Amino acid sequence: MAPLVDPAPGLTDAELDRYARHLALPGLGLDGQRRLAAARVLVVGAGGLGSPALLYLAAAGVGVIGVVDDDVVDVTNLQRQVLHGQADLGRPKTTSAAAAIAEVNPHVEVVEHPVRLDPGNVLDVLGGYDVVLDGADNFPTRYLVSDAAEILGLPVVWGSIDRFDGQVSVFWGAPRYTAADGGTTSRRGVTYRDVFPDPPPPGVVPDCATGGVLGAMCGTVGSAMATEALKLITGVGDVLHGRLAVHDALAADWRSLTVRPDPARDPVTGMLPGDDAYAVFCGLAPAGDPGPGATEVTVADARALLAAERPAVLVDVREEWEARARPVAGARLVPSGTFLGTAAGAPDAAARSALEALPTDRPVLLVCAAGPRSTKVARVARAAGLDARSVVGGVPALLG
Repeated sequence: MAPLVDPAPGLTDAELDRYARHLALPGLGLDGQRRLAAARVLVVGAGGLGSPALLYLAAAGVGVIGVVDDDVVDVTNLQRQVLHGQADLGRPKTTSAAAAIAEVNPHVEVVEHPVRLDPGNVLDVLGGYDVVLDGADNFPTRYLVSDAAEILGLPVVWGSIDRFDGQVSVFWGAPRYTAADGGTTSRRGVTYRDVFPDPPPPGVVPDCATGGVLGAMCGTVGSAMATEALKLITGVGDVLHGRLAVHDALAADWRSLTVRPDPARDPVTGMLPGDDAYAVFCGLAPAGDPGPGATEVTVADARALLAAERPAVLVDVREEWEARARPVAGARLVPSGTFLGTAAGAPDAAARSALEALPTDRPVLLVCAAGPRSTKVARVARAAGLDARSVVGGVPALLG
C-alpha cells in the first residue's frame, strides 16, 4: 500500500538522536521518520485502547496527534487506562492525555477535542487528519466515525475489546495502492459497515463496567492499533486492510479473518440526520426521541427533587460490587442489566418486575458510575410510562 503521508522537509539533530532505532529499520529509515513527522493522526477515545495507542504514536514521532474525548478521569479508569494517573482524577481526559504526551515527546503537537462526536461536528473534527484511530467504547460512535471517514476518504484503524478478547482491523473505503509503474491507484475498500452492517441488539454486548475487561489486554490491542497506523503512514509492511485480527488473551492466540466489501452496500455519502440518529440506528434511542436531555437531570435539580415534599426515588443501576465500593445513601440498588430485558430488546419477566416496582406518581432518578448505563435504563423506563431521568455525571457528581 502506498505511504499515506509525504515526508516532512527534515529532522533536527535532537530528533535524529531520539528516533535512532527507527532510522536503522529496513524500509522505514529516515524517509519513513520524516513521513511520521508530517503525519496528523486523530485518536477517538483516550481510554483503554487510546492510552497505549497515544503513547506509542507520540514516542514514534507522529507530528500532530488529535485526542477526542468528552469524559473526565475516574478512579475506575486507572486499572487499564495507563495514560492517566492518580493525580489526574477529575481532569478532562484530553488534558491528561496532552500532559502525558508532552512528557513522552516534546516534539509532538497535541490538539485537544474535548467534545462528544455527533453528526454535526464529526466531519469538521476528522477533516484535519490523515488517519483516524477508533478506540470508542460504544456502537453509535463507531458507525458515526466510519461514515464520516468514508465520506472524507480517510483510513480508520479500529479496535475493540470485550472481557478477554480483542479485535483490530483497518477500514478504508478507497485505499491507495502502489501501481506497477510506481504510481498510486485505488479501488473499493472494506469499511466497518461492510463487516458489521447491523449493530447488535441493545444489551447483548455488555459495557466494560458490567462485563469487565482485562486491563493488560488493552495494551496488546491498543499497541497493535498504533502499529497499523505507523505502517499506513510510512508504507511499511502489509496493513490489516481486508483482514480482521482477533485476539484471545486467555489462549494467547491471534487469528486473522478475511473481510471483503459488501457489493450490495451503497457507499455512504452523507451523515445520518439528527443529533441522536446514530443512537436510534443502534437501538439505544427510540425514533423521534427528543434527545438525551429529555432523559437527563442535572445534579442540582436531582438534589432538589430528592429534597421535595414528595421526594423522587433514587435508583442505583451499578453492579453490587460497585455500590459496595462507593455506596449511595438512600438509593435502591437494581443493576442495569435487570431493566434491559432480552437480547431482542423486549422486557423479560425480570425487567417487567423491576419496572413495575418503581413508582409512577413521582420522578425516578437513576445513577451509575458515569451516566451511560443510567441513560439506557431511563429510556427503557420512560418507554414504560415512568418519569425516569439519568443524573448527569453519575455517582461521582451526585456525591460531590
